[in-house]
Amino acid sequence: MVAGLGILAAVVVAAVALASSISSCTPRPNDAEPAASDFLSALEKREVNSALIDDASAAETSLNETWGGLQAESLSASLIDVNQDDNLATATYELRWDLPRERDLTYQAQMTLTQSGNTWNVRWQPSVLHPRLGANQHLELRAVAPSQASVVSSDGVELLKPGTAYRVLVDTDEMRSAGATGAGISAALAKAHEVDRGVPLRDAEDLAKQLQDASGTYSVAVVPAPARDAFETALAGEPGVRLNEEASMVNAQPDFAPDIMARVGELVRDDLQGDSGWSVDVVNENGASYEEIKREDAAPAPAVHISLDHRVQRAAEMALEPVAGQQAMIVAIRPSTGGILAIAQTPAADKGGNLATMGQYPPGSTFKILTAFAGLTKQGLIPGSPVPCPGTMNIFGRTVTNYAGFGMGTVPLETAFARSCNTTFADISTKLAPGELQDIGKQFGLGLDMEIPGVETITGSIPVGEEPLDRTEAGYGQGLDLASPFGMALVSAAAARGSLPVPYLVEGEETTLSEDAPPMDPQAAEELRQMMAAVTGPGGTASAFTAGGDIRGKTGEAEINGGSHSWFTGYRADDDIAFATLVVLGGGSEAAVALSDRMLLNLDAPAQ
Repeated sequence: MVAGLGILAAVVVAAVALASSISSCTPRPNDAEPAASDFLSALEKREVNSALIDDASAAETSLNETWGGLQAESLSASLIDVNQDDNLATATYELRWDLPRERDLTYQAQMTLTQSGNTWNVRWQPSVLHPRLGANQHLELRAVAPSQASVVSSDGVELLKPGTAYRVLVDTDEMRSAGATGAGISAALAKAHEVDRGVPLRDAEDLAKQLQDASGTYSVAVVPAPARDAFETALAGEPGVRLNEEASMVNAQPDFAPDIMARVGELVRDDLQGDSGWSVDVVNENGASYEEIKREDAAPAPAVHISLDHRVQRAAEMALEPVAGQQAMIVAIRPSTGGILAIAQTPAADKGGNLATMGQYPPGSTFKILTAFAGLTKQGLIPGSPVPCPGTMNIFGRTVTNYAGFGMGTVPLETAFARSCNTTFADISTKLAPGELQDIGKQFGLGLDMEIPGVETITGSIPVGEEPLDRTEAGYGQGLDLASPFGMALVSAAAARGSLPVPYLVEGEETTLSEDAPPMDPQAAEELRQMMAAVTGPGGTASAFTAGGDIRGKTGEAEINGGSHSWFTGYRADDDIAFATLVVLGGGSEAAVALSDRMLLNLDAPAQ
């Protein structure tokens, strides 16, 4: 009997267990989970409808506004949990929006589902898409602009900073005529240039031709903000011309190397932008932001460094102020690196364009640096070698005369160099083979074509000298020899360094040379530097220097019809600066020596 009762109990327990097992494996009737899953799948496909949601129209509008506002590429939805109580359920899920540029927005949200009969529907409200959304609101992806970087000089001074400028635009369909409009704009730019030298000058005839060929809206120039009023006043309401305000890099100091800084600004514009950040905001139908729900800060670009040295540039500009009415220029280069330290020219020179870097002038006796080096390397001369220095010398029918006809007989090469004997160096160059002097020039950069980002340059040219007379005149910087102040500054930099430094303006931007410069003989380079020291020493043609330091160089007076150009080129070893100074039609070399001396004195003066 007891055994029978045990068997019965076991059967009952087994039956209960079986029933319990069946119950746990069978979905509850009218479970809300499938409806929640279907709705999330519909969200992913942007296909919400009334079969899933109680207000499909509102849901569709809200979903499309957020999808568009986020610029979403796709949406992924994952159900986490469903809590159900009779005919009411709450579903928790994760939404992941894939945004442009490999960005994403991921968060959790909840929805409420209600049961009607055997059907579950989502109760629509904006928080279904994001917990922070309210009525008439959606999510929007917004850019976070980086702060623009500055352009900084080699000595750490901010030169360009973010600001505002005005672009001069011409509606060619509304202008009076190409000629009249071109003349009006040219005159207005000239007036504005008087206020801010960063305003570009445009030739009226050239501009008229460009306007004649243009159609629609034509961009002429960019006027810095300080010169806007002067431009508009001078323009006097010219039909078809307007100013368009735009963000721009502007001179922190408007009078500092305006032309060069304008070029640099255009070159490095993209390098100053940095990487934009982004945010996702809750916004209303008018785009007004209520709340920022996610943010990635922008990454500002590092400052762009250029080789211009603020102190050297200012020293050169101040040196030129007394001769503002003449065309005068100073270019300075750092021999050890090739960095361009200063490009300065007077307002009178500005009218002729980029004369400091591109103007071509006979270099006069400054060219004797190259002729002397040719004598040292091609003819076995040394500074102490005896050479003739008569007052005049007839060479292949060409009478060569020293300045004021002075003569010294036979003297050491160093003395002839220090006193600038034309006859000596005409004799040396005439004895060179055709092309040898040209090859020497390339060792110093003169005659090489260079593409330097941020600045246009022409170094100069030296004739091959197929005819003896060409070689004769070339030896003392006359005839067909041509050079820019930039080219002669490069010559002095190469002499100081003992090899050609590759010039540059913007750090990280590569300079391209038309050909590699041949190497220099180190001994000959040292002997050349010795002779350049004699020029500024007692009895030399540049002994008038009063600035301190180890200054070496060469004077020059280039004779032309109607006068002569005043030149000096050299370097000061103490502060690693090579430079060239030119005063067009300035007469004897004394003028260029005085300006060079003033620049160095300015540089040595205590900072203001």
